Amino acid sequence: MTTVAQPVILKDKAAEEKQESQIRVIWRRFRRHRLAMISLILISFVFISSLLAPVIAPFERDAIDLSSNIRPAPPGTVDSEGRVHYLGIDHLGRDLFTRVLYAARVSMSIAILVVLISETFGAFLGAIAGYFGGVTDSVISRIIEFMLTIPTLPILLIISAILLRRDVVIPLPGFVNRILSALLLAPEREAQKVLMLVFILVIFGWLGAARLMRGMALSLSKQDFVEALRASGASDARIIMRHIIPNGIAPILVNASLGLAGIVIAESALSFLGVGVQ
Repeated sequence: MTTVAQPVILKDKAAEEKQESQIRVIWRRFRRHRLAMISLILISFVFISSLLAPVIAPFERDAIDLSSNIRPAPPGTVDSEGRVHYLGIDHLGRDLFTRVLYAARVSMSIAILVVLISETFGAFLGAIAGYFGGVTDSVISRIIEFMLTIPTLPILLIISAILLRRDVVIPLPGFVNRILSALLLAPEREAQKVLMLVFILVIFGWLGAARLMRGMALSLSKQDFVEALRASGASDARIIMRHIIPNGIAPILVNASLGLAGIVIAESALSFLGVGVQ
């Protein structure tokens, strides 16, 4: 009696496993990078410390002590009430440790807002340029190249001097200022300056993300899965938003992480030169 051999079906392990989202894949790879995890911990520590400034700071935000005989004072100075100034006292008798904690809220808020807005806008514009090509790509690329030739710091100084020296240049809703004022624990006048500074830095902050995403889109638009999506009737907007941008997001994330430090330095430079948030 002969038996018929049953075909052996090899199951693909990848098909059996639950499909992971793009964010899960990025997070899994990110966790394996020790230096990246250490950097994330340090940034999180600074960010959480700035959020807890009202609890951690030993003095009031704008407390001025003109009665102190030693101004400025070195770190570790103890005042007449027995309170320790961990980073010392400035020339107006203000505790520097307290001011650093509250200043971190401003710097981190500006950096995060600028990076989120500029990277999102740049990635979207770069994806459009790389996907459609032709005249669209040429126009967007020429705009990017022209803006890259402009010396950034002098233009930022000029724009900042124009926008931040007046009370109302760009009308903003009142609730936006109130929300940001509560987040920064600062007066609404300072919150409005923060919004203006974010707008100024975004003007030149999207160029790098646009160039990176354009290159990724040029490569991805020639892939077989994109041709299959076009043949199946998928719209250009769906292909760009659901496939081009998610598959080309890796270099954008790297650029965003590097951009955080650059934005903090740019904001500090503008403040140091007198046209930023003091």
